[in-house]
Amino acid sequence: MKLLSIDTTSERGSIAIVDHERVIEEVALHSTDGFAQVLFGAIEKMLARHGLRIADIDAFASASGPGTFTGVRVGLTAVKGLAEATSRKVVAVSNLKAMAYFGTCGLRAPWIDARRGEIYAAVYNAALELIQDEVVMKQDAWLASLPAEVEILSDSRLLAGAIGTIAAREFAAGRALDPALIDANYVRRSDAEMQWKDGG
Repeated sequence: MKLLSIDTTSERGSIAIVDHERVIEEVALHSTDGFAQVLFGAIEKMLARHGLRIADIDAFASASGPGTFTGVRVGLTAVKGLAEATSRKVVAVSNLKAMAYFGTCGLRAPWIDARRGEIYAAVYNAALELIQDEVVMKQDAWLASLPAEVEILSDSRLLAGAIGTIAAREFAAGRALDPALIDANYVRRSDAEMQWKDGG
């Protein structure tokens, strides 16, 4: 089973082809202006290097956040469109879960800079099951809340390969979804949403 995975949730994005749970290729993407202009060209080139077309991909996966509002939407919209065009299913994977994939300890605590002096964070076990819910909070308060003997992981890796590997497991377990059913994982609302809800 071949799966195409995408992460566009920060300036350091990536795309990958995964065959079952083996990463065939992972490509780093970097754009300070967003990925909408470069994403599909990069996908086309990566597929061509392996003699593949979009129709050869069995499922799609995207980072669902947390991350920048626009970046999260670009990745999810891309996989929704590709999946709808090819009648395939989609798996959305939390960035924090993808980061936990790289851990080596029984308890793994990934965190991402959320700005405004806060972080996105969570605690997962070795099976990538949530032990402490994904939150947005001050880093000091989060560190104080952690259980003993936990491995702390920061966002310094490409994530598309991990997202694809996790998604392949979800797909095999029958948990892939129709494209219309996946949604973003912001952990907190975007500035635009907060201003709208608060009347600003």
